[in-house]
Amino acid sequence: MRKILGYGEDSLTLWALENHISKILDRFEDRSDSSKCLVFYRPSFGRAGGKNSSEFGEFDAIVASPRNIYLVESKWDNLSRIKNYENIAKSIIKPEQILRHEIFSWYLAHWNKRYRGNWERFIEEQEPDFQSKFEKKLPRRTRKGLLAHNLEFILEELLGRCRSFSSKDNIKNVLLFFYKDGEKPELPDKIRIFNLVKIDYSKKLKENFIILS
Repeated sequence: MRKILGYGEDSLTLWALENHISKILDRFEDRSDSSKCLVFYRPSFGRAGGKNSSEFGEFDAIVASPRNIYLVESKWDNLSRIKNYENIAKSIIKPEQILRHEIFSWYLAHWNKRYRGNWERFIEEQEPDFQSKFEKKLPRRTRKGLLAHNLEFILEELLGRCRSFSSKDNIKNVLLFFYKDGEKPELPDKIRIFNLVKIDYSKKLKENFIILS
């Protein structure tokens, strides 16, 4: 039988998406069937660009249930038995991660069916608000411009899966924190805009690698 072993945060994220989406749903009392969720693994929206760039980086995952959209970042304990989780909590979130979540939440709040197949109309009507909030431009839909294409595709797929994401109440910022040794880390349930979901990966370790299958 084929065995796949992985290492680090990316492998842990993939393992969690395949086996523990229910932990994310439970955190928000979302009773949706986890097998019916739509999952984007490491969707990229370009590099975390500067002031005038349309790019805003890469999520570790986006999960959509019929009820909510979950924007996911992942961190792990780096195979260490960390004693002071308070210190890691302070350093775990970077400003560019918060900005990424704020930008994509804006897209979710402003996208709707009337923009389907008409990205130019979306730019015309929504760019002034976007620029005033983020000092960035919306990406143009050019032949070589993947960002606009990827954004439109993902927004349409999410709109088709989630009943409503026009309200901020339906958009959840999630930080998956992976730890080992069977002891839950003493971290708060929320760090800034992120709701923590803590997952023990001890039983999936083989030496320092994660058993994916």
